[in-house]
Amino acid sequence: MKIGCPTEIKPQEFRVGVTPNAAYEAIVNGHDVVIQAGAGIGSGFTDEDYSAVGAVIIDTAEEIFATADMIVKVKEPQPGERKMLREGQLLFTYLHLAPDPAQTKDLLDSGCTAIAYETVTDRSGGLPLLAPMSEVAGRLAPQVGAWTLQKANGGRGVLMGGVPGVGPAKVVVIGGGVVGTHAARIAAGMGADVTVLDRSLPRMRYLDDVYGGVFKTGFSSAGHTAELLTTADMVIGAVLIPGAAAPKLVRREQFATMKPGAALVDVAIDQGGCFETSKATTHADPIYDVDGIMHYCVANMPGAVARTSTIALGNATLPFMLALANKGWRKACADDVHLLNGLNVHAGQLTYEAVGTALGLDSVAPESVL
Repeated sequence: MKIGCPTEIKPQEFRVGVTPNAAYEAIVNGHDVVIQAGAGIGSGFTDEDYSAVGAVIIDTAEEIFATADMIVKVKEPQPGERKMLREGQLLFTYLHLAPDPAQTKDLLDSGCTAIAYETVTDRSGGLPLLAPMSEVAGRLAPQVGAWTLQKANGGRGVLMGGVPGVGPAKVVVIGGGVVGTHAARIAAGMGADVTVLDRSLPRMRYLDDVYGGVFKTGFSSAGHTAELLTTADMVIGAVLIPGAAAPKLVRREQFATMKPGAALVDVAIDQGGCFETSKATTHADPIYDVDGIMHYCVANMPGAVARTSTIALGNATLPFMLALANKGWRKACADDVHLLNGLNVHAGQLTYEAVGTALGLDSVAPESVL
């Protein structure tokens, strides 16, 4: 199989879909790997690093899309890239289709087969290809939130850990999954007063057993959330419903009860965001003000630490990429139901029910297209 990796073109996206190590693994398994010139620069990988393991450097994305059997990326294909996808081609990347009807239509129209990192599962019910970036984004969230809280950036001017005689920032993390747990750990490590909200009692028991004394837990009811919003300096949205649009858990009308200059960090923005006023931003212009409340809603947060993110993602995607290349997507998905769960689009058909529900489109069972 010929595996192609183009340069990411989403604004301020510095990650790359295939590392030199992954390229080497694919090549020793008998596959050809083509990398667009400069694709790895943002993550610290030179063209020579790829050439040294046997990958072929290609100047243009057009040639990669025209010749590769499988396209491996990081972010969802942009409009220009979607026009280059073709019938029978395999796309393996993050898609986040639920809040993105334009991308969904283009993928369906292209006739390609698209497997989404974020809906591949594992035996424990986790999301192994989303988890590494969730860990990165979770750990980044308090860091960027602390920056947003600085007065020069429009925030309240509150220091996360306070100083002797002055209390720390109050941080509310909505969602106790991978993102929320890592966000709470880092925020607490910065000295903040942290409360994690979740609706799963077993998850809260786990967090209390492991992190009791580091941060607090609370049940994520509408009333309790509203109460905590009134005292919060920072709210981190870390809610995920796999493959589906994120629920809106903080409404604009509630801003009147919050402290002026409080910071909202929406890590769920890839799935539409969990604050009513969330809209995707970029690293070049990351924050905006709504009614005196500062919003940080960068849709590719891990891209800010591209080298760490690329290596972490590459470690996770490599076994699946090799399975797809070695067996072909049909056999690989037939052999592994968890990889099959990643199948979102095939030959003009939507194969992920949650996306269909979110967008009002018909979908078919992924098993039916194998």
